[in-house]
Amino acid sequence: MAAGGFSSKRLARVRDVLERHVDAGHGPGAVAVVARHGEVHIEATGNLAFEGEGSRTPMAADTICRITSWTKPIVAACAMTLVEDCTLRLNDPVDALLPELANMTVLADPNGPLDDTVPAKRPITLRDLLTCRLGTGTVLAEPGTVPISDALNALERGDGPDDAGPSPDEWIRRLGRLPLVYQSGERWMYYIPAIALGVLIARATGMPLEDVLRERICEPLGMKDTALSVGGESVSRLATAYVLDEATGEFVVAASRDGLGRQPPTFKAAASGLVSTADDFLAFASALLAGGTHRGRRVLSRPSVTLMTSDHLTQRQKMVSKFVWPPGFFEDFGWGFGMGINTRRTYLGPSVGSYGWYGKYGTTWFNDPAEDMTTILFAQTEWWQMPIFHDFWTAAYQAIDD
Repeated sequence: MAAGGFSSKRLARVRDVLERHVDAGHGPGAVAVVARHGEVHIEATGNLAFEGEGSRTPMAADTICRITSWTKPIVAACAMTLVEDCTLRLNDPVDALLPELANMTVLADPNGPLDDTVPAKRPITLRDLLTCRLGTGTVLAEPGTVPISDALNALERGDGPDDAGPSPDEWIRRLGRLPLVYQSGERWMYYIPAIALGVLIARATGMPLEDVLRERICEPLGMKDTALSVGGESVSRLATAYVLDEATGEFVVAASRDGLGRQPPTFKAAASGLVSTADDFLAFASALLAGGTHRGRRVLSRPSVTLMTSDHLTQRQKMVSKFVWPPGFFEDFGWGFGMGINTRRTYLGPSVGSYGWYGKYGTTWFNDPAEDMTTILFAQTEWWQMPIFHDFWTAAYQAIDD
């Protein structure tokens, strides 16, 4: 038996999964972390890029990757540090710090005209932002068919093709001029609440979001490579991110090394802006699994972690809420503060009560309190149906041998 209660022979299958992923051309490389009972196993294979710079640099535990939506739980944890010092309160209206979102109106018909509205029944709270129950979010629709979908998409437009988008203050002003899609607290809607949360944190502290995250989460946990940008010699460790061209079936570069070194953080930093490494993110995951401490230093209280990792959605809210992937998401998941919560075990993988999330470029992370286990997968290819996700969890969980 290997340390951590694993079979050494069976644990080798984790590397087999990664190598099959790379050999099949699903990505240039991958890094996996399987940690249990304090013992950490890291496997890496392939390189940072298919070609060009990085194509001869091996993936490793310190490879810097875009973690996209994994940004949300880190920002949620930061918000909870502000709750703990009473800078913010979960149920207080956000009006004082986000006056743009005060006295909102709500669409009479979610698919109808933007000027057909009713008054909001109550103010928006921090809890609404943390649980994605703001009342607005991603609305998937063909252009020109649902007015609010077109209007929400327009929130992100800059002044030109090379413009990174509006400033956080301009973005929140634009959002405040639109009606909510539903009453706050009524249902779960993704993405937009996380951006608003970032603006709230910055205004509450009087600091740029990146500085708040560094001071309250990253530095205490030793997450030296987790930031909104990459510069200096660190750029050589940044993996290239890819998206799938559906017309050709080939992967094309979505984000190269140049972008994060030169482009300043945008308005949507709190939803998807961070980069990190396997080493760094394991520190964050380990702190949550340990009830808010890491290497003897407390970052969050245990009650805060419990609150973050509990399912806050009612059954009715799940029935009327949608997510783009996977199908039937709310049959198996709930939502905590900035992350998903496993509510049903349907395959060989994280137990009921596990929590974590996915990232746009093929990353996945879950903590499993029942097994005292963390599983982390870093890839940099946008392909939501990648079988590597379930294969990785299968390989990790079948290795348990105690």
